[in-house]
Amino acid sequence: MNLPSVRLYDTLARRKEPLHPLEQGVVRIYSCGPTVYRYAHVGNLRTFMLPDLLRRSLEYLGYRTEQVMNITDVGHLTDDTFDRGEDKMLVSARLEKKSPEEIAAAYTEAFLDDIGLVNIRPAAHYPRASDYVPRMLELIEALIQGGHAYVVDGTVYYDIASFPAYGKLSRNTPGKLMAGHRGEPDPRKRHPGDFTLWKAAGENRLQVWDSPWGPGFPGWHIECSAMSMAILGDRFDIHTGGADNVFPHHEAEIAQSEAVTGHRVVSVWMHGGLLMLSGSRMAKSAGNFFRVTELREQGFDPLAFRYLALQAKYRAPLNFSSEGLAGADRAVRQLRERVADWVRGERGADTPDREEWDSRFRAAIADDLDTPRAMALVAELVRSGVEPATKAGLLTAWDRVLGLDLHRGGKELSLPDGASALLAEREQAREAKDFERSDQLRDQLAAMGVAVLDTAEGQRIKR
Repeated sequence: MNLPSVRLYDTLARRKEPLHPLEQGVVRIYSCGPTVYRYAHVGNLRTFMLPDLLRRSLEYLGYRTEQVMNITDVGHLTDDTFDRGEDKMLVSARLEKKSPEEIAAAYTEAFLDDIGLVNIRPAAHYPRASDYVPRMLELIEALIQGGHAYVVDGTVYYDIASFPAYGKLSRNTPGKLMAGHRGEPDPRKRHPGDFTLWKAAGENRLQVWDSPWGPGFPGWHIECSAMSMAILGDRFDIHTGGADNVFPHHEAEIAQSEAVTGHRVVSVWMHGGLLMLSGSRMAKSAGNFFRVTELREQGFDPLAFRYLALQAKYRAPLNFSSEGLAGADRAVRQLRERVADWVRGERGADTPDREEWDSRFRAAIADDLDTPRAMALVAELVRSGVEPATKAGLLTAWDRVLGLDLHRGGKELSLPDGASALLAEREQAREAKDFERSDQLRDQLAAMGVAVLDTAEGQRIKR
């Protein structure tokens, strides 16, 4: 079967390029996942939507996919650039009076629950970093033997000068790193930009493994090189992450993986734009973040956030606001109601329009996951004169990519206690043309959270 051409923006090449899977028809993807020391916020979820949207789009176009998303349960340092600071996993363990393993298990479960709320489908593999320490040790030993790493007092550093291509992803050169260095450089490093592959354990360290260089624990960057190549091999198609992963994390991954293998490992690097709140990046460290469960507690459908994210190009920053979320919440609910109405309508003969509309949708998602273009097409279809059943069929099909649960509008609403009786009384008041009473009952229902719309077919309600 001839599959359609797909073009994706490669961060390394700085342009959109055709996707050429290593195995015909199968796309293998590695995605940087959560560090499970705290709840994921909606900014994190936007990053994790990228590989979900990628997989959904590719599968809609006829490809098969295999996704790996790591779970970082070993922790990493508060300043990843220069390997200084306190380990986040251990900070949480101390504050919550739990072991690092208990912290990791609890927040991994919460992460999987949260991604489900925004219809991010589970990956095929969720490797835990702690299970791959032996593989990390093998890679570090190979890097030392190849002259790419050196040992100082039980800590192993990557020597960025040994890898001339270092900086090709982020356009950071060793000279720029030196110029941008803040504070006193670590005297044990040959260059301030050298990063830690293995760190010697200090006193009271809770997570410690034996190594040829003494007890210690792995650096953050070596974890993804080990897990991605252990599961997907030393060549795979796509690596995803947030824009904040480009440097230092993905730059370090390239240096590690390519120094060991001697060739390019990742064909395409894809990075999602950051979520902004009041002009600043949403981040745990800044404290300006929301968990998706909080949005639900405020009365929003979690998929309103997904709808909001689909309005922007995945590579662009996205501004988050309560007003924008409220608008998205209304839009997704109205879209579901439209689909439910069209599904219940009479089904006529399918029209030639369907193929043309679907071809336009496929072209949008095949062009670097252009969801703003796809969502504009959704709005155009809704306003069009296309036969209702065809509209419903197209939107339901496209929802395999959009993930907005457009089928949910046809389900019965759960009403607060007493609402059904008020609705029945209001129906009688309208039949008796007692519009003053009808309006009073509508206000009472609104106070209960039930909106009533009067149509030619009678009352319609929504929460």
